[in-house]
Amino acid sequence: MDILKRFKDIMSANINALLDKAENPEKMIDQYIRDIESDLGKVKAETASIMANEKKAKRELDECSEEIEKMQKYAEKALLAGNENDARLFLQKKNSLENEYNSLKQNYDIAVANSEKMKEMHDKLVKDMASLKDRRDTIKAKMAMAKAQEKMNKMGSSISGISNSMSNFDKMEEKANRMYDEAVAMSELNKPVSDGIDELMAKYDDNSSTNSKIDDELSALKAKMGL
Repeated sequence: MDILKRFKDIMSANINALLDKAENPEKMIDQYIRDIESDLGKVKAETASIMANEKKAKRELDECSEEIEKMQKYAEKALLAGNENDARLFLQKKNSLENEYNSLKQNYDIAVANSEKMKEMHDKLVKDMASLKDRRDTIKAKMAMAKAQEKMNKMGSSISGISNSMSNFDKMEEKANRMYDEAVAMSELNKPVSDGIDELMAKYDDNSSTNSKIDDELSALKAKMGL
């Protein structure tokens, strides 16, 4: 009868509220299902025993009621027969049976109440089980989506790190190009400044041999063309 002692706990348990407060609902829901399956198994086992007690209590109550009616009829018969003492004995037996009936009625009422509790627990557990299984599918789907999103976030962080590395590399390349350009500029600045004498000397260099060759070629071309 231990399961009956847990009647209030089982009936007051709000599975959905407990899941909403759980840090890991995916893990907790499987545990709740196992607990309910265990309780449901105990309820079914206890129900058979309690129903047997109820039937027995009802049978004993009915038998006692029949005996009470029987003693009443015998008392009436005894009075009709003029046997008052016999009637008194039947009535005494009837009174004793009525006391027994009250005790049996209490036992029967308890058995009925216990049966009702077992039915309530059974229906509650079956309902909770169905609700949990529905929520389990929903929760596991959401957890899978959350894990996928978390994985994507991690991948995004890695890609961001690569992008940052590439950005840093571009900055280093840009810096190297700038250093090279500055070095070339500095090289040009370091060249000796010309005083113009070289250009002036070239003006007076003897170019007669070159000009003579060109004149010869020009004369030959004219003669060929008859000019």
